[in-house]
Amino acid sequence: MRWLTHPRQLQRALLRRAAVEYARNAWPVAPGAYAVGDRFMCDRIGCPIHTCHPAFEDWQHAASANPGQVATQWSRRGHSVLFPTGAAFDVIEAPASLGEPAVARLAPSDRGPVAVTPTGRWMYLVLPGDGLRPELAERLDVVLHSEGSWVPAPPTRYPEGLVRWRISPAAVGWKVPYTYRIQRALVEAQGELFGHRAPLRRPAHVAGVARARRA
Repeated sequence: MRWLTHPRQLQRALLRRAAVEYARNAWPVAPGAYAVGDRFMCDRIGCPIHTCHPAFEDWQHAASANPGQVATQWSRRGHSVLFPTGAAFDVIEAPASLGEPAVARLAPSDRGPVAVTPTGRWMYLVLPGDGLRPELAERLDVVLHSEGSWVPAPPTRYPEGLVRWRISPAAVGWKVPYTYRIQRALVEAQGELFGHRAPLRRPAHVAGVARARRA
């Protein structure tokens, strides 16, 4: 038996295993740039992006939910794992000040997968197709990732640490909840946090700017 003793080999194996598991449950994944020290590298010639980003220019077509294809993609490099949004699910990304208390407000039947980045961003996976409630859409620190966007998936590693599941897909039977249930919990958490104080709002002249993460 061949043992993986080098940390980089172990991380590569963990990323590949996770990517294949997502694909087996019909969640498409896209190869992301691979971590080298405190930056992310890809094979794009002259790529200026040093943070987490897709490994390929045409990353949406490189995304797959075929376990065999995914296993092959991740056997070549220790790619970070990206979730393309807008198909299997959308993702609502919020700061910890909203994301953490919102979990406690959800009934067990309303809970879905929730991931947390090492920098404290909470990512709620929700059924796709709906926009944000006005109370959330006006905030600078709440982002809806839908068609054409992506988010990092566990166990992608950042210089600050790993992206981790707060509520794993297996814990909720790989079910994704309705977005209104999650948004209601986030709005309630906002109300408790701010009381009568208004949260920081998005200026009107940039309200229509797309906030999807794109490469």
